[in-house]
Amino acid sequence: MEQLTSWVFTIVESSGMFAPVLFIGMHLLRPLFFMPVAFICISGGILFGMVSGTIYSVIGITLSSLFFYRFLVYMPKTFKRLIRLKAKILGEKRQISKGQIFLLRLMPFIHFHLLSLCILEISRNYKEYFKLSFLSNVPLAVVYTTFGQWIASLSPIIMAAAVIVILPMIYLLRQKEIVVSWEEFFRKDHQVSQGSPSMNRVS
Repeated sequence: MEQLTSWVFTIVESSGMFAPVLFIGMHLLRPLFFMPVAFICISGGILFGMVSGTIYSVIGITLSSLFFYRFLVYMPKTFKRLIRLKAKILGEKRQISKGQIFLLRLMPFIHFHLLSLCILEISRNYKEYFKLSFLSNVPLAVVYTTFGQWIASLSPIIMAAAVIVILPMIYLLRQKEIVVSWEEFFRKDHQVSQGSPSMNRVS
């Protein structure tokens, strides 16, 4: 990671007036190099300062979210595979609420595009996806650009304690309802009408 940090700093610092554009491009190329979003945001704070670094990171992260959306639109088979993978990780019917997404964005070990997929599922259209992506990306960019170096220096025990404090908040912000397709609803309704055992209602 130290070598990667030096590489990013060297390239961006040597690009002169094109440094902001190159930094934003780093956000777009980040998945190819398996670089954490938090790492890029921390680098932005060091290179450009708190305000400019936050603005550039918000632009870069949001563009990355939009490219992810476009990628799934043109790759429907990949989209279906990701939905199945997400169902295995989070559950078949349970959806993450908007409040949970905002909090989970701040956790560096949660995959960025897994949450983008969750946003896509709860969005009715492209405009709503863009809005939710932007709003959830702003706290992420602000926190890690401003406090990133301090957070990175915390001991694993303190970070684990912070996660334990946040977990109850994530639970309280859960989405109470479960989405069931029309086909599955009517199939189960037909089974009940024929005398099959009653179904437990999940809140």
